[in-house]
Amino acid sequence: MGSAIVGLPAEVAFGVVMLACASAAFGQETAEEQLLQLYGDASTISIATGAMQPLGRAPAVATVITAEDIQAMGAVDLDEVMETVPGMHVARNSIVNSPGYVMRGMFDVNNTHILLLQNGIPMTLMFVGNKGNVWGGLPLENVARIEIIRGPGSALYGADAYSGVINVITKTAADTPGSEFGLRAGSFATWDTWVQHGGKMGPGNVAAYLRLGSTDGAKETITADAQTLRDKAAGTHASLAPGPVSLGRDAADASLDLGYDKWRLRGGYKLRDDVGLGAGVGSALDPTSAARSERITTDVSWIDANVGPGVGLGFTAAYLQYIDTVPGNLVLSPPGSRVAGANFPNGLIGGPNKWERQLRLSGYATYSGIAHHNLRFGGGHDDLNMYKTATYKNYLINQATGAYTYMGAVSDYSATQPFMRPHRRFVDYAYVQDEWNFAPDLTLTAGVRHDGYSDVGGTTNPRLALVWEAGFNMTVKLLAGRAFRAPSFNELYGVNNPVNKGNPGLRPETNQTHEAAISWHARQDLQLNANVFAYHMRDVIRAVSGSSGPAGFSTFQNTGDQKGLGGEFEVVWAASRTLRLTANYSRQRSTDLATNADVGYDPHDHVYARGDWRFMSGLLASMQANWVGVRQRAFGDTRPDLAGYMTVDLTLRTARPKTAWEFAGSIRNLFNRRVVEPSLFPVQIANDLPQAPRSLYLQAMYSL
Repeated sequence: MGSAIVGLPAEVAFGVVMLACASAAFGQETAEEQLLQLYGDASTISIATGAMQPLGRAPAVATVITAEDIQAMGAVDLDEVMETVPGMHVARNSIVNSPGYVMRGMFDVNNTHILLLQNGIPMTLMFVGNKGNVWGGLPLENVARIEIIRGPGSALYGADAYSGVINVITKTAADTPGSEFGLRAGSFATWDTWVQHGGKMGPGNVAAYLRLGSTDGAKETITADAQTLRDKAAGTHASLAPGPVSLGRDAADASLDLGYDKWRLRGGYKLRDDVGLGAGVGSALDPTSAARSERITTDVSWIDANVGPGVGLGFTAAYLQYIDTVPGNLVLSPPGSRVAGANFPNGLIGGPNKWERQLRLSGYATYSGIAHHNLRFGGGHDDLNMYKTATYKNYLINQATGAYTYMGAVSDYSATQPFMRPHRRFVDYAYVQDEWNFAPDLTLTAGVRHDGYSDVGGTTNPRLALVWEAGFNMTVKLLAGRAFRAPSFNELYGVNNPVNKGNPGLRPETNQTHEAAISWHARQDLQLNANVFAYHMRDVIRAVSGSSGPAGFSTFQNTGDQKGLGGEFEVVWAASRTLRLTANYSRQRSTDLATNADVGYDPHDHVYARGDWRFMSGLLASMQANWVGVRQRAFGDTRPDLAGYMTVDLTLRTARPKTAWEFAGSIRNLFNRRVVEPSLFPVQIANDLPQAPRSLYLQAMYSL
C-alpha cells in the first residue's frame, strides 16, 4: 500500500512529529473539559427508523457527524464531510466539477444512487434524478448534524435511497442561541460572510441564517480535452486545451426556521450564479459560458408523539421551486470545430433551460400499544412537475441520419426541436414498519414500502434487520434490504440530445444488499466498528450505443447487472483528555457482470484518519489524512489505471467558552500533492480531472 502513496515519507514524518507532541500531553489535566465534549451528541440517529434512537441499536450501518465535529475537521462544505464517511468517496464530473457521492463502488455519472435529504425532505430533481448539476456546494455554518445510512433505505424513503441516505439537519433556535457573525477568506479569491440568529419570538422560537460568498475556483490545467480528439479526427484546430478549468461561482443561501408548540415552518433559498462549467459540458473547455440555479424550499410539519396512549401522529407538506438556466448558452464545441460532418465557425452552442416545482405530502402514525412492538405506518403523495423547458441553440439534428446542420445564430427551438418537453410525475406510496423486541437483547425490524408511479409503474421494497445486544459493550447486526431508483426524465423523455436519447419503456433499477456489522466498546475510551456487505444491482440504466436510432446516438436501456463485496472498519479512541483519534478503512470490489470486469472509477481501498489535539486551553489542532487508492478503468478504457493519492489537511481553531470571538485557520492539501479524479469513458479528457492544489483559509466568528 505504501508504495502507492505519493510522497509518503513526508506525510509520515509530519504525522510522527504531531503524535509525538501530542504524546507529551498524555496524562495532563490542564483542559477545562474532556475532549469528547467538543464533538456534540453523535450517539443517536433519527433516519434509521424515522424516530430518534441510540446509534448502536439502530437497524442500519450508519454514521452521525455533528456541528462540533464539522468545526473540528475544518470542513466548510458538505463534500469535505462526505469524504470522511466510511465506504464513501467524492468523485467528480467534468460538468461544473459537480460532486458524486459514490458509496461502496456503486458509481453513477449523475450521482443518482444516493438520496440526499434536507430535514427529511428529498432534494432530488427530476431532470437527471440528482440534486442538480448546478449544485454549487452546500455550506455548513447552519448545519446541526448530518446522518448517513450506508446501505439501502427504500423501505422507508423510497426512490434513490439506493446505496445510501444522507440527511442534512439544519439548526433550530436551540442550536443557535443568540447571534453569530462570520467571515472567511482564502485561496482562489474565495470569501464567505454569514450571520445567523436563534431565540424566542413571542411564544415561539425562531432561527435565521444568511450567507453570501464567491470564489474564482482552482484553475488547474486540462492538457487535452474532447475537442482535442475531434480535432485529430477532423483535421481542425479548435481545442482550447491546454487551458484551465472554470470553477468560479457566486453564492447566496438563506433560511428561516419557526417553531411553535408541535408546529414547525421552514423556508430556504439557494442561489448559485455565474457558475463555471468545469472542463465543459461537452468535455471541451468553455471559459466564457456560465450556469445559474435557484432553489426555493418551504415545508410545514406537525408532530405529536403522544396523541393518545401509545399513539403518535405527524405530517409534512413540502414545496420546492427550482430554476436551472444558462444565461449565455453553452459552448459544446469551440469555434472552428467540425461535428458530424458540419462546420461550426462560431462553435456548437446549446442552451437547455429547466423549471421544476414539487409538492410532497406525507404523514405517519406510530403505535406502541402492543407489547414489545413499535409500529409505524406512513404514506404520501408527490407531485413532481418539470413544467417548463426552453431550448436555445445554433444547430439542428436529423433524427433519421444523426447529421448536424449549422444554423448560424442561436435561436429558440423550444417548440420545434427541444431537448425535452415538459413532463409531470405523480407518486403515491405507503409503508409499514415494525420494531419487535422479541427478547430482552434482540430486536427485529421489518418493513416494506410500495411506490406507485404514474409513468413507470409500481415497485415494492422490503427490509429486515436483526439487532443483538450481545453484551453491555457489544452489538451485532444482520441486515437485508432492497432499494430502487426510478428513471429520470432525461432517461425517459430526452429528445434531440447530441449524445443520448430517452426511452419511455424503462423500468426502475434495483439493488439487493446483505450486511453484517459489529460494534464493540473495547474500553470506555475505545470504540471499534466493523461491517461487511454484498450487493447485487439489477436492471441498471445505461446508455447503449447503437441500440436504436442513427449512428452516433445512444439510448438508455435497462441492461446493467453489477455485484459488489466489501467491508468497512472504524476506530474512535479518546487517547487522553486532550487527544482524540479517529480512523476508518474501506475496501470494495464491484464487478460488471456483462463483462466480468471491474466497474472502475471508485477506489478499491480508502483510508481516512484524523487526530484532534487540544494542546493548550482554548486551542484545538486537527490533522486529517485522506488516502484514496488506485482507480481502475472501466471496461474498454485502455488508459493505465489512475494512481492513488494522499492529502493532509491541518486546522487550528480557538474554542470559545469564555470569549465571544473564535478564530480558525485551515490548510487543505498541505503537501500540495497532485489530486486527480477519473474522467469518463469513452475517453474524453485523456489525462483526467485535476483537483485543487494546496489552499489556505482563515475564518473569524463573533457571537452575542
